[in-house]
Amino acid sequence: MAPSQLRAAIYVRVSTLDQNCDNQLLELRRYVTARGWSAEEHIDHGISGSKARRPALDTLIRDAKRRRFDVLVCWRLDRLGRNLKHLISLLDDLQALGVAFVSLAEGIDATTPAGKLQMHILGAIAEFERERIRERVQAGLQRARAQGVKLGRPRRRIDFAGLSEVAGLPTREAARRLGVPRSTLQRALAQKAGFLAP
Repeated sequence: MAPSQLRAAIYVRVSTLDQNCDNQLLELRRYVTARGWSAEEHIDHGISGSKARRPALDTLIRDAKRRRFDVLVCWRLDRLGRNLKHLISLLDDLQALGVAFVSLAEGIDATTPAGKLQMHILGAIAEFERERIRERVQAGLQRARAQGVKLGRPRRRIDFAGLSEVAGLPTREAARRLGVPRSTLQRALAQKAGFLAP
């Protein structure tokens, strides 16, 4: 499909109900018209960028999966993603679907080779940040182990006297009444029966 025939999805978001989308929409419509693209608009009005679920964004993602547009156009990156991790994940998903991306304020246009390079750089930065977080977590776990800290959820124990209170009940109900997982109850029953060492 030639660039002049691209179908665009315009995404606009404002955080509060007393804000309006007019400035964003005006610029985005002008840009899309100048490129000769057709466009559908997706507007989240009065919805914080920190929200995981946004009606217009959810619809836009469904439309992308159905190949209803070729390029996503937004005013600024922060209108689209909650944070860098969410933004990169979303853009990766769109790229995998063959959808290009344009952000006017940052001058990113992934319909061009230079814009694709910018997207790769953003992706590399996000990957670098993910690796740094992973390294910090691993270093923290190693330090805790070296200090003798037991990691993981503590094992729940059942007082054998408590078992008599639920005798005769199905395992699921007995575990619910004791407030423990079924596996913990089954382990305690096996210990009591002498099948496992305490």
